[in-house]
Amino acid sequence: MKVLIINGSPHPSGNTSIALKEMEETFRKEGIETETVCIGNKDIRGCIGCGKCFEKGRCVFDDVVNELAPKFEEADGLVIGSPVYYASANATLVACLQRLFYSTRFDKTMKVGASVAVARRGGCSATYDELNKFFTICGMPVASSQYWNSVHGRTPGEASQDLEGLQTMRTLARNMAFLMKSIALGKKEYGLPEKEPVQRTNFIH
Repeated sequence: MKVLIINGSPHPSGNTSIALKEMEETFRKEGIETETVCIGNKDIRGCIGCGKCFEKGRCVFDDVVNELAPKFEEADGLVIGSPVYYASANATLVACLQRLFYSTRFDKTMKVGASVAVARRGGCSATYDELNKFFTICGMPVASSQYWNSVHGRTPGEASQDLEGLQTMRTLARNMAFLMKSIALGKKEYGLPEKEPVQRTNFIH
């Protein structure tokens, strides 16, 4: 089994990385393969709603988003980690995720998702909620921990002192591993849930 980890911090060795590495180590112990991609320091523009991805099967802007797409499709789970900027996720990460989720046509049902927020003090829960919406719009179960998935630290390396936060990361990884393994067994026994044709409505019609 495999988990794709997207680090949205522009600092590849910063506090967000410390939180995610705690998860990586726990996944390794659980027999789960991981791949971490740092995108926070890359030049990623936002979605322009052109709809070309419906024709091409990939985003019209050929950057790291298209590189992530096959990795996401192959993975059994996705972890998204972000520093907190103004009680929100890093804008580069959000631009990446909006295009990644919108431009990929493969079925994401029952891939397990988990989000992680890292901050000096506040805004973690708002960022956590923001990131989880990417999972819940496309049938991805959200893994939980013993607390909201957050770690605290301001200066580089300070997150390593947040013992509760790091424990939360280890618990999150173990819970996510259990959930992925359980879903894999469920697929063999029962298959995926039945899907109805999508009904799209708006507030005009």
